[in-house]
Amino acid sequence: MLNGLHYELHNILSGKSEVRFGAAIQAVAHHLGNGKKTGAGIENEKHFKREEAEKLKKYIDENNLWINNIDFSQYVSEGAEQKVYLKDSETVIKLNDSIYYSCWTEYFHNLLLHNFFFPDTAYELIGFTVDNETLFAVVSQNYVKSDAPTDLSKVKTFLQSNGFENNRNNDYINHDLGVILEDLHDENVLTQNNLLYFIDTVFYLTDKFWSKE
Repeated sequence: MLNGLHYELHNILSGKSEVRFGAAIQAVAHHLGNGKKTGAGIENEKHFKREEAEKLKKYIDENNLWINNIDFSQYVSEGAEQKVYLKDSETVIKLNDSIYYSCWTEYFHNLLLHNFFFPDTAYELIGFTVDNETLFAVVSQNYVKSDAPTDLSKVKTFLQSNGFENNRNNDYINHDLGVILEDLHDENVLTQNNLLYFIDTVFYLTDKFWSKE
């Protein structure tokens, strides 16, 4: 049986409930379907993701979602999964190729979960682009300028107060919800005016989350 928060998260992922900047993300996730993969193994996952990417590109074409005016001279940084550019003094643009996820739907679910839990740094999906034949989602986010080092013990305390248990390094899990939250090191959680800002999160959903539909 779903509790109130669990029920709300299911509604957000299905598009039945609103979340900040959620409409565009929910629309594309709905178009792709539930993201369920048939079969098992790495090769099947790669095949599924390639097929999903082609379906996504058709959706982008039909809805004029290609972004061609990114100012690559405003490069800020990049990690394994994304490239970051400064749009203006208050906004950054992030290009993400969903490499951390076995399918694009899981990436869009990640965005929706982030926007629910951390609305101050909510992602806005503004379109897509291709760089070196790789498809990237283009999202914008409030620019947070750190003014002090982040105390990871405060991150741990904050997340524990919200039901997330620290299970290894900078990774957390909410067993009741079936939600995993990873990679919360001091470059992904910034401190400004003594407040924590979660700017890069990696959410995953366990089988337990879906088993309670």
